[in-house]
Amino acid sequence: MVSWIISNPFIAAATACAAGSALLLLWYLLRRPALTHATKLVLLAAIGVLPLATATTGNVAGFEATKARRFCGSCHVMTPYRDDSQDPHSTALAARHARNALFGEDNCYACHADYGMFGTVATKLGGLRHIYEYVLHYRNMPLDEARRTIHIRRPFQNATCMHCHSTEGPSWNAIKEHASLLDRVRGGDVSCASAGCHGPAHPFSKPAPPPTQEQLP
Repeated sequence: MVSWIISNPFIAAATACAAGSALLLLWYLLRRPALTHATKLVLLAAIGVLPLATATTGNVAGFEATKARRFCGSCHVMTPYRDDSQDPHSTALAARHARNALFGEDNCYACHADYGMFGTVATKLGGLRHIYEYVLHYRNMPLDEARRTIHIRRPFQNATCMHCHSTEGPSWNAIKEHASLLDRVRGGDVSCASAGCHGPAHPFSKPAPPPTQEQLP
């Protein structure tokens, strides 16, 4: 636990600020000094500045923790996806990306996050919807039933793949299938994760449900 706290600067900062606040409050309660200017500054730090710093750094630490694969697989309905993703012998698309040292432990987030200026915020807001669905619909559902009913909300976007695979590199275009489908891949008409290309990301993947009448243009 200590090494985990030290290795994460935000957790270390939150712990230090919380400890500092507690010590200053304890000092005041035990000593009961006169309310001089210096004492007021100490109390300001103890009940204002340090708690705010604790909340800020703690929230950042929690925010970062939600990117980890172990967090994504903490709901029982996601354990098959997590287990396959971290299986060193799996040839699934997600598992192959999980073996990339650049984002291996965060591969779920790296592939499912929305990009752009507000991409991280949009991704976390979408995560709140996942929590809502889990608590109200899936928490007590048997895993086999959940795997039959869970679908990706919308088709996986090639734009996500293209943040790493730009489609402009010579090695990428040297593959004749890539070169012949270049415009369709960039336009999203052909999915990188389709059965005819690189296959579904997970062995349990199912096609996205057809759009409802409200979702149609």
